[in-house]
Amino acid sequence: MAVDPTLILLTVEEAARRLGIGRTTCFRLVSTGELESVTVGRLRRVPADALSTYVATLRRATLAA
Repeated sequence: MAVDPTLILLTVEEAARRLGIGRTTCFRLVSTGELESVTVGRLRRVPADALSTYVATLRRATLAA
């Protein structure tokens, strides 16, 4: 299932697919705050630009090591 690239907010499953990680791992990243998420009503969503921020953080950590 392809993710619509125009979406601003993604489900955790869609975010996991874009990152190429499992949904359980993505839910853990959201619950620990490593991956930004927002609540819309009763729904948990990941802002699309939060994925780039998360990857940039990983890259900086890799370069600093």
